[in-house]
Amino acid sequence: MTFKTYNFIVENIKCGGCTNTITKALLEISNVHEILEIDRESQTISVKADNDLNEEFVYDVLKKLGYPKSGENNWLEKSKSVMSCAVGKLS
Repeated sequence: MTFKTYNFIVENIKCGGCTNTITKALLEISNVHEILEIDRESQTISVKADNDLNEEFVYDVLKKLGYPKSGENNWLEKSKSVMSCAVGKLS
C-alpha cells in the first residue's frame, strides 16, 4: 500500500487542546495512518494516509469539531472549537 501526504487548511486551531482533539479524531479515520504536523500559525494539518482518502470527509470531521476549511469560519464554528479546546485539554 502506498501512502500520500495530505494538507488541510482550517481555522480556529488555538492551543494544545485543539491539537489533541484534532489528532484523536483524525486517527479514528481508518485511512489516516499518521498525523505529521498540526501547525497553529499556518492553521495547516498534515497527515499521512492511503491514496484514496476522501478529503471532503476529513474536512467534514474537522468542521464538526469546530475547525472549518479556511474561509468558512463563523460564530458557530468558533464556539465549537472553544469546546474542542476544553475537551482536548482534558484528554
